[in-house]
Amino acid sequence: MEKTFKVKKYKGNQEIIFEGTLDKLINEVFSYTLDCGCSWNHKINRHPKTINSLIKAINQSYNEIEGGFTRSYVELIKS
Repeated sequence: MEKTFKVKKYKGNQEIIFEGTLDKLINEVFSYTLDCGCSWNHKINRHPKTINSLIKAINQSYNEIEGGFTRSYVELIKS
């Protein structure tokens, strides 16, 4: 059985929690964000191997896409 993770996304005043395996989070939940971030900065990993590298890649993607002070970000919820 694969390990599941909880990731909290902050966007403005909203907080959204996503839960799933690493593969699901990469391919179903954050694939568009990673693709967009990679199109702006080719150093962003579109297929990270660990949950920590996924969080880093998502946040880098938000930095590239949204920029500015009020950009979205995600963090891992410890369970």
